[in-house]
Amino acid sequence: MGGTASVYLTFAALGTILNQLVNDSDPLDATFAALGDPTRRAILARLTLGQLTVGELAEPFDMSLPAVSKHLRVLEDAGLLVRQRDGRIHRISLDPRPIEQAADWITEMRRFWELQFDALAAYLERTTEETWPQQQRPKPRRSKSAERSPHREKKSSRRGPTRRR
Repeated sequence: MGGTASVYLTFAALGTILNQLVNDSDPLDATFAALGDPTRRAILARLTLGQLTVGELAEPFDMSLPAVSKHLRVLEDAGLLVRQRDGRIHRISLDPRPIEQAADWITEMRRFWELQFDALAAYLERTTEETWPQQQRPKPRRSKSAERSPHREKKSSRRGPTRRR
């Protein structure tokens, strides 16, 4: 489970301020946090086509190379990327295992909620039949607005004056 780390900041005038930082020790939390950004999802989508360099990954984005590198670092920390260094060239590829784990968790949750909703539906059907017996409903009547309107003769007045220039 997730733990916390403490960071102490000391200012002479303000005293000591304690700042709690969340430590992403749960891989599932890190995966969902990394997937929470549309830029990172787009990077992962591009990596489904195969291994790319950092420069190739950065091409379609309207941001600096350091900004793309920060996104890559988050994805790498979550275990979603594998980085291979060849001198100055960094080749990035996708590691699908964390996404598979997230998909497995979502599948478990879906099964759980489907069972809960099925049980609720069965309960509602059972209690509805017991407390609200079927009543004879009268046949619906056609409304007057559904009937044809009687034909009326056109009443027209004579033509009005026209403007002359």
